[in-house]
Amino acid sequence: MQTTDATAIPRVKLLIGGELIDSASSQWRDIINPATQQVLARVPFATQGEVDAAISAAAEAFKTWRKTPIGARARIFLKYQQLIREHMAELAALLTAEQGKTLADAEGDVFRGLEVVEHAAGIGNLQLGELANNVAGGVDTYTLLQPLGVCAGITPFNFPAMIPLWMFPMAIATGNTFVLKPSEQDPMVTMRLAELAMQAGVPAGVLNVVHGGAEVVNRLCDHPEIKAVSFVGSTQVGTHVYNRATQNGKRAQCMMGAKNHAIVMPDANRQQTLNNLVGAAFGAAGQRCMALSTVILVGEAQTWLPELVERSKTLRLNAGTEAGADLGPVVSCSALERIHGLIAAGIEEGATLALDGRNPTVPGFERGNFIAPTLFSDVTPSMRIYREEIFGPVLCVLNAASLDEAIALINANPNGNGTAIFTRSGAAARHFQEEIDVGQVGINVPIPVPVPIFSFSGSRASKLGDLGPYGKQVVQFYTQTKTVTQRWFDEDEVGAVNTTITLK
Repeated sequence: MQTTDATAIPRVKLLIGGELIDSASSQWRDIINPATQQVLARVPFATQGEVDAAISAAAEAFKTWRKTPIGARARIFLKYQQLIREHMAELAALLTAEQGKTLADAEGDVFRGLEVVEHAAGIGNLQLGELANNVAGGVDTYTLLQPLGVCAGITPFNFPAMIPLWMFPMAIATGNTFVLKPSEQDPMVTMRLAELAMQAGVPAGVLNVVHGGAEVVNRLCDHPEIKAVSFVGSTQVGTHVYNRATQNGKRAQCMMGAKNHAIVMPDANRQQTLNNLVGAAFGAAGQRCMALSTVILVGEAQTWLPELVERSKTLRLNAGTEAGADLGPVVSCSALERIHGLIAAGIEEGATLALDGRNPTVPGFERGNFIAPTLFSDVTPSMRIYREEIFGPVLCVLNAASLDEAIALINANPNGNGTAIFTRSGAAARHFQEEIDVGQVGINVPIPVPVPIFSFSGSRASKLGDLGPYGKQVVQFYTQTKTVTQRWFDEDEVGAVNTTITLK
């Protein structure tokens, strides 16, 4: 970003064809620090012409990038991961300012994306085809994993570093070019990551960034040059993106809403379990698609509720830049208003508000979008606070008489993003992992997001599309398998004419 004078509000730029350009848009949005309400910058809603220019730049760059040696691509990502490490503090500070996370959470956000960049640097071992010799007499068959072309990514506000780094590094490493649309609420750290990618050697046009809302999203889904669309965000928008993109003949993967459960068995390690529950429920102010939003206490574990409440009270609420903060503000005033509305609905529907985190006092940050850890007990599946994704630091506690009853409750929920069990029983854990219908399962692990050598594997209403982001699955998503069957004849055998040319 740059300003025209010392007092002007910075304007976020577009990245098109290797150039950072000022948008000609008449529609702009303020980027607000959620702890102070300070306007940090303004972001444009790109015009259709600008979006089309980004796609055209990507299409032109694909002509040469697809033929770039795989080792050359890998070396760019070796350099890129080095640059991200060198700028970690800067990236975390940007992320905290615009999104509200604590600095520790912000560094974690960047680091989890960095893991995928490291994975992309090993693309030479991932993008391998197969060969079968002599499938018939003198006939061999082999496969090539070739890039698709121009791909697009649409990312959410809650992980403005990690999710973009889930998308464009693997797409680019496999030989595609990319158009990224980050969240308009916090695009500054994403733009800085894009700048570092260019510094690492990503050629002009291979990575492009446009900003905007629904019109930009629709254009990415509609444009004939786009071959694949990756999305992470809400169920409503994700369903729209998937339907629109696939109807236009594109590949699509959409990671969407969640209602993640943890089962606590009476034999679980009490102290470790309580610490894990509190961290998973309230870390990042609950603004994670893998946040632990629901706990099911089984049998005697129901007596742990008072201690769970007391542990939740110990978390420190402050601006993300302040030392010792365990959670910062939620991203916007509208997000805070929605959370308050769902808490009110929970009370009205008969849940017990065991811990009320509304309207806390945060000295020096009185205008911030703060809500402290909040906990409901006596929750039933019919209540709105159970049915809807709250996306804030609100934990719902349900009770079950047995493990099978708890499993049945989770399987009845339409979402299948993540779940966990806390127990010391191997038999109980194995029964749980076999019977549970959820994509990502943790055993004594509250947030079971896999490392990049595997793939994010949400299921049911939490995911549309067969293949997930990063890992082996995303290599399949970003490539097309070409099967070649070949046979060569000996020229003497077929009586070929001697075509040797004599040079004079």
